[in-house]
Amino acid sequence: MSLLSEFKAFAVKGNVVDMAVGIIIGAAFGKIVSSFVGDVIMPPLGILIGGVDFSDLAITLKAAEGDIPAVVLSYGKFIQTVIDFTIVAFAIFIGIKALNKLKREEAAAPEEPPAPTKDQELLGEIRDLLKAQQGR
Repeated sequence: MSLLSEFKAFAVKGNVVDMAVGIIIGAAFGKIVSSFVGDVIMPPLGILIGGVDFSDLAITLKAAEGDIPAVVLSYGKFIQTVIDFTIVAFAIFIGIKALNKLKREEAAAPEEPPAPTKDQELLGEIRDLLKAQQGR
């Protein structure tokens, strides 16, 4: 098998396509969460803590000198990223919990026992005949 045909077989497998779709949807979901956190969650939270915007929180370690830019420790951006991560992780947790609940409900549904096969029916008849002969 040539290298090209092996690659084609690998690339068109369902798992690879599913993974690509998952990555694309994950990137779009990340943008939604970033907007939700930055535009919906952080403004009220900033008001609650006295109007502080997390992204502006920083400590200047060394002031700018001429052409050399200042050295700044932007811990507010880190706090923002941690909040983003926490919201994404919680959303994923809720989604997986819901999926697991659906799977448990499907598994809990009782299945009808399979109908006996012809062999099983014949063996049952033989058993019944033997019992009848022994009972005489």
